[in-house]
Amino acid sequence: MNTTTKTGMSYSDLTHLPEDNKRHELIDGEHIMTPSPNIPHQRATGNLYIRLYTFVSENRLGEIFIAPLDVVFSPYDVVEPDILFISNERVGILTLNNVQGAPDLVVEVISPNTESIDRQAKFQLYERCGVSEYWIVDPSERVVDVYGLAAGSRYETIGRFAGAEMIQSRALSGFSCRAEEVFGQEIE
Repeated sequence: MNTTTKTGMSYSDLTHLPEDNKRHELIDGEHIMTPSPNIPHQRATGNLYIRLYTFVSENRLGEIFIAPLDVVFSPYDVVEPDILFISNERVGILTLNNVQGAPDLVVEVISPNTESIDRQAKFQLYERCGVSEYWIVDPSERVVDVYGLAAGSRYETIGRFAGAEMIQSRALSGFSCRAEEVFGQEIE
């Protein structure tokens, strides 16, 4: 967990906001609010979650969750990844209300309103906080970018997967899914 002293909005402030069906997150104390996602986002999230949930459950690897669920890295860094996986070895970071620390795997599905946040701010946050593997799923390009922490705690590209290519994962060794299965049919 990142314990750097920061200023700005805190997790306590965030929990007191009125419910408005929008996603409220904090990165470096900055409040980020995004409206509900679009159909391609929801389709990709659901399709991928079903496949990941099935794999994790059948192999008894840990816990897998879908948004909304707060991941608290520090009082000033709180996000709601679209999908997250926590291995059996790390289930101690689960509390009744949220996740306290870095999941083993985080998946963000890009929407038009979140692309720069997912590719820049969250990429840097997940890297800095030690999320072992980060997937960026882009429904408009129909690709899945997979990054893994390397020496020096920096992300390196594991792969960019599209079409019939099989998504590869270090965090979920043996997981098998063609990239095209994530996206379903395109909407014109």
